[in-house]
Amino acid sequence: SASRLRDICRRSGHLSHSRRLQAFGVDLMLLILDIDETLVYASDTKLDRHEDFTCPPYYIYKRPGLEAFVADMQQHFEIAVWTSSSELYAQTVISHIFPVDYPLAFVWARSRCVKRFNELTYEYNYIKDLKKVKKRGYDLAQVLMVDDSSEKLSRNYGNHISIRPFNGDIDDIELELLARYLRQLESVANVRTIEKRHWRAKIVTAGRTMG
Repeated sequence: SASRLRDICRRSGHLSHSRRLQAFGVDLMLLILDIDETLVYASDTKLDRHEDFTCPPYYIYKRPGLEAFVADMQQHFEIAVWTSSSELYAQTVISHIFPVDYPLAFVWARSRCVKRFNELTYEYNYIKDLKKVKKRGYDLAQVLMVDDSSEKLSRNYGNHISIRPFNGDIDDIELELLARYLRQLESVANVRTIEKRHWRAKIVTAGRTMG
């Protein structure tokens, strides 16, 4: 069974858990991560502390717990990145927040988004349409997308996990909570059937009960 293979893989070799699972023929759920205000905060002015790195003209601040989060998620999911920012910005940020040998399935930027004009705001919105992911052979029942903007996942609400926007708060614990929740979903047959809108409250309540 898949669960048995997971146990075998956990006890074997030097490869990451996710790579070992794939070696045993176990398909991993795809976890697609947004960048801005999900993993980092980009500000055109300095905050009251030193930035983690820069991508001119922006000062970039990593979300607390980022390193532990990406390391942990690698053990449970196939990881990809999709941002509505530019390709150059995406590559610059990724080079600072993921280890050099981190296995990313793909890195997509604004050019992969669907551009739509919002008649209410008179602005363009960039939609992340998961049909493009499906065309790469992924089963959307096994795809999760973490993004602070529900609007960008308007065509795929069932795959979306909403995360609170990160604006540089050093006391932010969102990634810690999110990691706990995501680990609960890694063996779900169809993520689109799971109610995910109140995931944070469930995790916080569960933590209080255990405490």
